[in-house]
Amino acid sequence: MKKRLQIVIFDGSFKTTSFIKRLVTGLLENHNVSIIGFAENEPSPLKNVTYRALGSADKPLRLFTLSIQFALKALLSLGKPALFFKSLQLLASGKRKQLQQHNFDIAVAQIQPDIFHLQWPSLLPWCESLLLNPRTKVVLSQRGYQNNVRPFVTPENLSYLKNMYPKLDGFHSVSKSMSATGDSVFTATHKIDDVVYSGFNFSNLQFQEDYDTSTKLQLLSIGRPHWVKGYIYALQACQILKTKGILFHYTIVGAKGNEELVYRIHEYGLERYVTLADKIPQEEVYRLMRQQDVLLFPSIAEGLPNVVVEAMAIGLPVIATACGGVEELLDETTGVIIPTRDAKQLAAAVISFTKTSMTTINHRRLNARKHVELQHSEQQMVMGMEALYYKCLES
Repeated sequence: MKKRLQIVIFDGSFKTTSFIKRLVTGLLENHNVSIIGFAENEPSPLKNVTYRALGSADKPLRLFTLSIQFALKALLSLGKPALFFKSLQLLASGKRKQLQQHNFDIAVAQIQPDIFHLQWPSLLPWCESLLLNPRTKVVLSQRGYQNNVRPFVTPENLSYLKNMYPKLDGFHSVSKSMSATGDSVFTATHKIDDVVYSGFNFSNLQFQEDYDTSTKLQLLSIGRPHWVKGYIYALQACQILKTKGILFHYTIVGAKGNEELVYRIHEYGLERYVTLADKIPQEEVYRLMRQQDVLLFPSIAEGLPNVVVEAMAIGLPVIATACGGVEELLDETTGVIIPTRDAKQLAAAVISFTKTSMTTINHRRLNARKHVELQHSEQQMVMGMEALYYKCLES
């Protein structure tokens, strides 16, 4: 029987993503889990999880209060007066970042984790001293912008990661594509890098049996209005659809008020065709998906997009660009894939969809549901992460 692990999830915040919450819930069955973050405003904390707040530099009074608590833990729980007096020195100097780092060091010393799971590369600077501790194995998740975009547009970041990655004990990649991207930063024969797909609770993602298309095609995108999401190409595609007389309406959730997109909508004469909506809670996202005809995913770079998994699970047809892990989700039997940065092909795919028989559409929808149920179950995610953790401990 495998040993029960002490696992720390370091997210930078207690407002953890749905992926982390589902992972932690699964891990709690066999392991002890702590979450370390700077903020303390987790609205729905998980039961049986230990939360360790390090304090926010933006709230100095609370930071100092927490630092006093950490100083007492260092003295009374750890029996390390040197750490206690260092806390007092930092409190006297008012050095907030150093206080946060010291609180971090004390928290880790108190927990003594077997596995320290970093969720983002931007958190690596806080863990440099931890990487010198042979007892704790440090694992980094590779899953988004900080892995597949930032290093390649910021030379200083790439240089830092090239220096730090060889010191890590293991990597968790959300897709095969993300793993390959990570290899372009660091690769070695002994490198531990497991692809573990995000798991979903499919009981909360009921399949829409009675799907039908609208007379005016309802197109949907969901996500922050960042250039990497490719919304400019989607709007250019909408302009083409308009000139060809296609009846449609396009909604982008999470992009309300974005100046560049508002400007483009005006430039292309799409005021009556496009709505930029505000962010909405997850359950409202699912309800909205059931009211739409197609999910447009025009992104330029991704890890493995949760929104595509969710649409496939619900039964919303997907037209997506071939970026990141999308090709590990979609093929001609489950959806439509087009090249990135190609408004003409995106428009052509939408037009083709309007001419596709409902029999073919429903066949793709059912195949999509089956595919994500197999590849993205919560059980496979938890088992995959446990296997990665033990592999790192045994290496």
